[in-house]
Amino acid sequence: MENYWVFVTVFTLGLCFPWTFTMIYSWETKHTVIEGKRLTFDGTAVGLFGQWLKWLLLTIITLGIYGFWVAISLKKWKTKHTHFEN
Repeated sequence: MENYWVFVTVFTLGLCFPWTFTMIYSWETKHTVIEGKRLTFDGTAVGLFGQWLKWLLLTIITLGIYGFWVAISLKKWKTKHTHFEN
């Protein structure tokens, strides 16, 4: 069951998405090496949860229109917390 995160996210109506996202992305960065430098991820599920609730509420309030910007905002958050290991 490789895509269990989809099940968890759907089953919890999106509230557990930050936990599954940070867990999976943290694993990906730990196993990524670019030009001999390993990536690290310092984002936390708790840190993403507040943002995720805000994005979810804005998407509901705008009848889904804000949903187009959620992917961009999530990518910005992910990039902000991804670094090369020293």
